[in-house]
Amino acid sequence: MLGMDALSLSLFWLDYAAVAVFAATGALAAARRKHDIITFAFFAAITGVGGGTLRDLLIGAPVFWVHRPGYVVMCVIAALVVWLMGRRGWRFRALLWLDALGLAAYAVVGTAKALNLGVPPVSAIIMGVLTTTFGGIIRDVLAGEPNLLLRREIYVTAALLGASVFAGLKLLALPFWPAALVGFGAAFLLRAAAIRFNLALPGFPGERTDYS
Repeated sequence: MLGMDALSLSLFWLDYAAVAVFAATGALAAARRKHDIITFAFFAAITGVGGGTLRDLLIGAPVFWVHRPGYVVMCVIAALVVWLMGRRGWRFRALLWLDALGLAAYAVVGTAKALNLGVPPVSAIIMGVLTTTFGGIIRDVLAGEPNLLLRREIYVTAALLGASVFAGLKLLALPFWPAALVGFGAAFLLRAAAIRFNLALPGFPGERTDYS
């Protein structure tokens, strides 16, 4: 971490926190299917770093966890924590709320990293959404659950809101942390409202759809 400026250091720790939270959701998905500890760790890792890996490949950046294996170690620790919690009736509900926190953090982190590398704002917002959603899609496919793109709930929309708010505030020259906190709050509050009140976007009129 030597030589990092304040912004880079902020992104570094925020990125670690987001990876840890998403990794926990991956481990919780494995717990729901009663998998073994190795599968716990695999689910945690693929969920924690999947979205960021796709983002880095698309923007031509070094894949973040390859040269910083601490990210993968963090995923394994998250898996162990979930495993050691044992059978708890509340932990599957915790999956939704942990995922909401990870969504909000990653929407900001993914967009910020893309902006810092000179990616245009609209493309940076898309990178924020991909960072947020791709790991969860892989998690749901591996767990045999309907993936988040095929569920009628507000998820991608919340990531899009958070990434857009953050990018817009940065374009207005707001400092990183105020912009990040507002973007995080916008994404989390929308996702939290969707969980609490079972909100969903309207489907296409005249035929059934499961897209959000």
